[in-house]
Amino acid sequence: EWSQKRLVWVPHETAGFVAASMKRAQGEEVEVELVETSKKVLVSRDDMQKMNPPKYDKQEDMADLTCLNEASVLHNIKERYYSGLIYTYSGLFCVVVNPYKRLPIYTEKIIEIYKGKKRHEVPPHVFAITDIAYRSMLQDREDQSILCTGESGAGKTENTKKVIQYLAYVAASKPKSSSHLPATGELEQQLLKANPILEAFGNAKTVKNDNSSRFGKFVRINFDASGYIAGANIETYLLEKARIIRQAPDERTFHIFYQLLLGSTQEFKSNILLEDAKNYTFMTQGGLRVPGIDDIEEFTATQNAMKVMGISDDDMTSIWRVISASLLFGNMEFKQERNTDQATLPDNTVAQKVAHLLGIQVTDLTKAFLKPRIKVGRDYVTKAQTKEQVEFAIEAIGKATYERLFKWIVTRINRSLDRTKRQGASFIGILDIAGFEIFELNSFEQLCINYTNEKLQQLFNHTMFILEQEEYQREGIEWKFIDFGLDLQPTIDLIEKPMGIMALVDEECWFPKATDKSFVEKLVTSHAVHPKFVKSDFKSTADFSILHYAGQVNYSAAQWLMKNMDPLNENIVQYLQASQDPFVCHIWKDAEIVGMAQQAMTDTQFGRVTRKGMFRTVSQLYKEQLSKLMVTLRNTNPNFVRCIIPNHEKKAGKINAPLVLDQLRCNGVLEGIRICRQGFPNRIPFQEFRQRYELLTPNVIPKGFMDGKKACEKMIEALELDPGLFRIGQSKIFFRAGVLAHLEEERDLRITDLVVKFQAYCRGLLARRNYQKRVQQLNAIRILQRNCAAYLKLRNWQWWRLYTKVKPLLQVTKNDEKVMQKENELKEITEKLHHHEAEVQNLDKQYQQALEEKNILAEQLQAETELCAEAEEMRARLAARKQEMEEIIHDMEARIEEEEEKVLKSGEERKKLQQHIQDLEEQLEEEEAARQKLQIEKVQAEAKMKQFEEQLVASDDFKEKFGKDKKNLEEKLSDVSATLAEEEEKAKHLLKLKAKHESTIGELEDKLRKDNQQKQEVERAKRKCETELGDMKEQVLERKQQVEEIQLQLGKREEEVAQALMKVDEEAAAKANAQKALRELESQLGEVVEDLDAEKEARNKAEKQKRDLNEELEALKNELLDSLDVTAAQQELRTAREKELANIKKSLEDETSNHEQMTTDMRHKHSHEISQINNQLDQLKKTKTQAEKGKSQLEAELADLANELKATSGNKQEAERKRKQLENHAGELNAKLTESESRCTEAQERLGKILNEMESMGSQLQEAETRASQASKSTDGLEAQLSEVAANLEEETRQKLAVNSKLRALENEKEHLLEQVEEEEGKAKTLEKNLTTASQQLADARRKAEEESEQVAKLEEYKKKQMKDFEEMQHRMEEVQSSNEKLDKSKKKMSAELDDANIELDSHRSKVLELEKKQRNFDKILAEEKMNGERISTERDNAERDAREKETKLLNLNRGLEELQAQLDESERSRRQLQAELDDLVNTQGTADKNVHELEKAKRQLEQELVEQKTQLEELEDELQQTEDQKMRLEVNMQALKTQFERDLAAKEEAGEEKRRGMAKQIRDLEAELDEERKQKQAAVNAKKKLETDYKDLESTMDMNNKLKEDALKQLKKLQQAMKEIQRDAEEAHASKNEVLQQSKDLEKKIKALESDLVQMQEDLSAAERARRTAESERDELAEELSSSGSKGALAIDEKRRLDARIAALEGELEEEQTQSEMLMERARKAQISIEQLTTELAGERGNAQKMENSKMMLERQNKELKVKLEEVENSNRAKAKAAIAALESKVSNLEEQLSAEAQERMLAAKGNRKLEKKIKELLMQLEDERRHADQYKEQNEKTNGRMKAMRRQLDEAEEEISREKAHRRKAQRELDDFVESNESMNREINNLKNKLRRGMSGLPSSRLLKGRGSVVPGDDSIADTESVDGGGEESEK
Repeated sequence: EWSQKRLVWVPHETAGFVAASMKRAQGEEVEVELVETSKKVLVSRDDMQKMNPPKYDKQEDMADLTCLNEASVLHNIKERYYSGLIYTYSGLFCVVVNPYKRLPIYTEKIIEIYKGKKRHEVPPHVFAITDIAYRSMLQDREDQSILCTGESGAGKTENTKKVIQYLAYVAASKPKSSSHLPATGELEQQLLKANPILEAFGNAKTVKNDNSSRFGKFVRINFDASGYIAGANIETYLLEKARIIRQAPDERTFHIFYQLLLGSTQEFKSNILLEDAKNYTFMTQGGLRVPGIDDIEEFTATQNAMKVMGISDDDMTSIWRVISASLLFGNMEFKQERNTDQATLPDNTVAQKVAHLLGIQVTDLTKAFLKPRIKVGRDYVTKAQTKEQVEFAIEAIGKATYERLFKWIVTRINRSLDRTKRQGASFIGILDIAGFEIFELNSFEQLCINYTNEKLQQLFNHTMFILEQEEYQREGIEWKFIDFGLDLQPTIDLIEKPMGIMALVDEECWFPKATDKSFVEKLVTSHAVHPKFVKSDFKSTADFSILHYAGQVNYSAAQWLMKNMDPLNENIVQYLQASQDPFVCHIWKDAEIVGMAQQAMTDTQFGRVTRKGMFRTVSQLYKEQLSKLMVTLRNTNPNFVRCIIPNHEKKAGKINAPLVLDQLRCNGVLEGIRICRQGFPNRIPFQEFRQRYELLTPNVIPKGFMDGKKACEKMIEALELDPGLFRIGQSKIFFRAGVLAHLEEERDLRITDLVVKFQAYCRGLLARRNYQKRVQQLNAIRILQRNCAAYLKLRNWQWWRLYTKVKPLLQVTKNDEKVMQKENELKEITEKLHHHEAEVQNLDKQYQQALEEKNILAEQLQAETELCAEAEEMRARLAARKQEMEEIIHDMEARIEEEEEKVLKSGEERKKLQQHIQDLEEQLEEEEAARQKLQIEKVQAEAKMKQFEEQLVASDDFKEKFGKDKKNLEEKLSDVSATLAEEEEKAKHLLKLKAKHESTIGELEDKLRKDNQQKQEVERAKRKCETELGDMKEQVLERKQQVEEIQLQLGKREEEVAQALMKVDEEAAAKANAQKALRELESQLGEVVEDLDAEKEARNKAEKQKRDLNEELEALKNELLDSLDVTAAQQELRTAREKELANIKKSLEDETSNHEQMTTDMRHKHSHEISQINNQLDQLKKTKTQAEKGKSQLEAELADLANELKATSGNKQEAERKRKQLENHAGELNAKLTESESRCTEAQERLGKILNEMESMGSQLQEAETRASQASKSTDGLEAQLSEVAANLEEETRQKLAVNSKLRALENEKEHLLEQVEEEEGKAKTLEKNLTTASQQLADARRKAEEESEQVAKLEEYKKKQMKDFEEMQHRMEEVQSSNEKLDKSKKKMSAELDDANIELDSHRSKVLELEKKQRNFDKILAEEKMNGERISTERDNAERDAREKETKLLNLNRGLEELQAQLDESERSRRQLQAELDDLVNTQGTADKNVHELEKAKRQLEQELVEQKTQLEELEDELQQTEDQKMRLEVNMQALKTQFERDLAAKEEAGEEKRRGMAKQIRDLEAELDEERKQKQAAVNAKKKLETDYKDLESTMDMNNKLKEDALKQLKKLQQAMKEIQRDAEEAHASKNEVLQQSKDLEKKIKALESDLVQMQEDLSAAERARRTAESERDELAEELSSSGSKGALAIDEKRRLDARIAALEGELEEEQTQSEMLMERARKAQISIEQLTTELAGERGNAQKMENSKMMLERQNKELKVKLEEVENSNRAKAKAAIAALESKVSNLEEQLSAEAQERMLAAKGNRKLEKKIKELLMQLEDERRHADQYKEQNEKTNGRMKAMRRQLDEAEEEISREKAHRRKAQRELDDFVESNESMNREINNLKNKLRRGMSGLPSSRLLKGRGSVVPGDDSIADTESVDGGGEESEK
């Protein structure tokens, strides 16, 4: 029937699947007939499963089944189980079915059978699995693991024992003997005896299993290099400690309880206070007996095993005492008082027994349970406990006591097993852990077990994937590999990842009001969309479901939070830790608890408290254990044993099919079969396939020899199989599932046909033979009948008688005939003989030929044997080399393991580095830029000082030249000064405008101070420099024009002076008037000079803030337009002054020509320097590319080495992959660091150039202002002569109206330009690059401008001298002037010149306006980029702030006031670390004498940081005031908390200390940071004062006019807080001057300054320490106030939470402002250290790679004869190497493309610069029309100047107030420090007094204690012991 495809498997309710015969199909259903019952049923086609051929019955490996389905697997297991075969292979699995009877298959004879045999040579057995693991460990030097999983009662523990039994027999270090073992026992004996102990203490009777392990264990057996056992270690998981307090029906607690109660003597029971089992509340089922288990014998065996393990009798007695005490805990009966919640203990008899057994006082025990003490501050209070709370605490302490005893026993066993001195080379680990189980409702423990099995199943899938991959690679099969381990990853992520189930459980444990319901709600909201998460139905009793690999599992979240936190009564734990019994002290010494205080505060309990003040829950501990276990298992070669329970009745020979199927599904067997279906599970060698299936393809394979692979290919072609159903390998042919079944069917049909035909042929042959025989018999009968008839007729005839007598005589006559016959025969024989001789000759010839061929073949065979011998020798050498390589690999593996451990330890830090790498890069760029900028500034300052000296020498020469012309110039300037009288009114008007502008500027400065941040300062500096450059260019042009005009005027004046000398007598009358006008002009000139100075400064400030002032400027323009209509006279005066200024500007044209020449020279120099810098950059790029190429080569070598190692040991692929990833990551980090360093250096160079330009611009501004003041004086004289031009006012007003219209048109153009700017925002990145080049050009141009300004300064000095001479000439002119005619003529000429000057002034105004527009657009671009940077930085800061706020809020809400003490300790440690780091810094600074250059860099960096912090001081002072106010409010609010905590004091002791530590830490951190800010501010103020004095000295030496310079310096000093760049310029100028004048002295001064800074930092550290003490005193005060608190708890808690939120916010802000700048260098240093470590490791790996390469070359030389066989391997290695090289080349090409892209970007930037230059020219043309509007801006500048003055006054007052407040703060800090010290001393005295009082009080009722210890004398040691114990307790309480 099977051959006719009629037998299939159909589902059955009880039998799982039954065999059936297909009858007929009815659509989608098929009618089948059941084989057993002959019943016909309809079955769906999808429900039917194929049946394997009979050939596969009782298959040893189910993976070889051709039909892989559930029915076939179940049938195979059934058949084998019914035959007594309980072990069956399923791929990697060994499936074991519990036989429920003893089988004789575990004896030493069986062990000998399986010893050293391969898997296929012996039947399936757990011994075979163990032997394979043992042999693999010895041969491959790879650690092994055996994973035994299954349900309870499936036989996991028994199989684990058999594994250990086999290893103890095979790997015993001593020969087996029957001699008596010593007391401690040898190692193998101890290893075997460890199981009875663990079973007694960890096994119990359940419904399913009489000896069920209620814990998981991992037994690690270590072996030395020879294969002997060197030691062992046992790790346990998830002890079911809840079984101690209650048991289900028909179940027992742990065996040891029953063994102790039944096996011990009555005397011993009375000693340890044991009673009958029925009397114990915790033993709910009483003394339940188990059939087949004798507890008395088991107790004796347990004691013997403990003796073998070396456990002493005292320790055993202590163990029994602890067990008795844990049982007696349940017998303590409590009652509830009627009127109160207090529980009572009416009868303390049981408590006395428990106290006696545990070595503690009964009063302490009862008090700790009924009224536990909770620490609040420095005092303790008691808390009333209800009956339920006491019973919960009793159960918890009972469970914890037994759990700690169990852990101690495991530790003791491990210590005994690890006592050998032999080093373990490798190990075999046996994992015995509960398997995957699905109940109706699953609890928290079941989630942990299922989570573990998910991880183990993933390990199996991954291992199976690797083995399948290796098999397919060996056979050369093309198949797309699927890592089935990834199938389980979503479920694992759902459980373990952040925001997973376990994480949410832990998170809920932090919230005070969290419940199981809130946890489920949060879980549903978080994972409702997850594919593996299923929400529960409203009808379901489950809370949620998870889709595991074995199916959907329903979970109930009841008591999950409580189970996760596992709380204990800390009072009891403290008493147990101080017990008189040393054993109890020992097992409780390292207890980590969560007290009732935590429980009372939060309704849920946190996990155990770690040293860091964080709670560790059960899930966290289990995840850590599981992660360590999985790391160990992944580093081993796993072997899987799956145990199956056949039925729950515990009957042998019975299988419950649905139960077995469910276990197969849960154990992953069906999952493994599913994975097998994805590939080619059936594989047959070529010869076997040909022998078995050749009859299906007759006449396909020709006669003669044919290779097996080719024969199989021909057979497959003839069979016409689908190419997707098979693969042909090197030695096997692979088939998909079910293909072999089809071939078997075809074969059976063909065999049946052949058998039928053969039978028919045989039957026909026999029938024919019988027929012939019958025919012959018939003929013979007929002949006989005929002969008989003839004889009867002839017998009486006479002639017949005569014939019969004569016939014998006739034989003589026949002799001749016979002779002739013989001769004929002889002839025939001779002929035959000749023929045979010929044949023999032929055969001889053939034989000779065969012999020759044989000899040839023998020679060939000899050659082949020789080649084989050589190959064998070569193989031996290779094997030896392989052994050496394996040893090397083993060493490498050990190193890799160590490195992996290091990597695991540093994993978190590396992740943090990866997360913050972008921030670090940006911060590193800024810090490196600041560091290198200072160094560049030093060099530039030195160059400037040299230039200044050269310019001084040149100025002296120039002074001598101009000394001769002084008199002539004075005479020429006399007329010019006379025209300045009319400027007085104009100056007054300017003063008014200046006051307005100063007020507006003051307001804007307030806004800018609030808005500007540190990151904007660099961009602002760039923008300011560009604006100043444009202004300076304009000023230089104006000065050139003025010089030219003055020179022309001088020529004219010389002619006029000659004429005037001739007409002296005529002009004598006008002398007095001219002198009066001159005096007035001089006074007005001084005022105008001051006004112009202020105007210049205000203008610079206003240009910086143009973007913010646009709206106000428009309003001011409207006001000015209105004022023009009203004040026409003022406009006339202003126009007259503008004309006169234009005339003066003409005189500066000569200066501009000289300036242009100098600028061209400087441009040439600048271009040359830029070319040099570009060359250097190109060289650096080349070196970088070379380094990258070298790195790529090294990486290629490493890749080759990795491939070779992979070929030699395929199991090391994961380790090699990890190492490669680490190396690649290190390379990327190095590349990123190099790029960041190069960027930092470029940014620093740019900043240095910008700062130099700012310095030069400052000096130029001052000089230009002095020149402008002089020019204004001259214009004042000219304005006196412009009174006659009043008639032109109307025309000027018309022009102004026209100008206004033009202004509106220009504003429209401005809007259009703004739109263009918005279009060009996309080019912002290229503009940023252009900015760098532009900044360099600006630096060069500013250097040139400095030189020009110096020359102008010289000219101004000469002008001053000439002014003095000019006064003398005026006296002469007064005598010479005789008539007014000359004055009239001069007025006319001056009016004409003034008109010309006005025209030129208008043109210059238009140019200025165009330039301002250009600058405004450029400023907008920069501002937008700046806003983008600010937005990104603010988003990042906000994200970080939010994260920190959430973390701090979470911690603050959960810790409360109780965490303060723990955080204080932690902060103390952090302070010590910071102190150590500061000491390191001091030490590094102490080596300044060795490296002065580094000291200079450090000093400059510190000074830069001080200057950068200065701008934040005001905001920080405000924040400080806010924090202090909040601190005061916190103190006030803390007083309101007094009433709340009277009830909860006892339950909140430990948590209160934790919270107080956290709050004190936060307050101390805030105060420390504020102290550091104060310190930095004071240092910055001191440095500022020092630099201001130095700057005064420098300016006094460089300037001749001290008064003007001092005024300018005062204004600059007031603006220095907003102008840090100018301050740095002044510092660098002073430093460069000192270095040029006194280099050696300057270095010494810098060293001293650094030392003083270090001393100051130490002083600040001491101040921080004093602040910490003040915080501690405040904390103590708060604690004292809390101890006397009242009843306002709820309101106080809310207020506390709000305060915590505020403090968290303040902490986040302070951390953002401070920690980044302070800790950046430390982080960078740490990152550099880690990178150096990685580089050193990389270098070591490269050295190893080089060694391996050398060994590879040697092997290649030796393997020349085997090249033919090794070509495939070499080709594969070459291909891999080529792939690696190609990948590296692709990386190099990508880098080159990036470089080319950067070059293109630079080209585009250059093009953009050219376009910008064109636009600048166009804007310059537009500025000529805009120049007329300069008046309005000047008026606005006057207003801003007024505001600036007011702001300066406010700043001075604020600085004075800050200094006064600092003095007050220092004084207060000193007082607080003194108060803290006194308070600490008082606290110590109080604590000492409390200790003495407690000892005194405890000494009164402790009569029993005194009896136990002896008499009490003053010097008694026992009292000293108790005092020491109490003191230790007090210290621990502190």
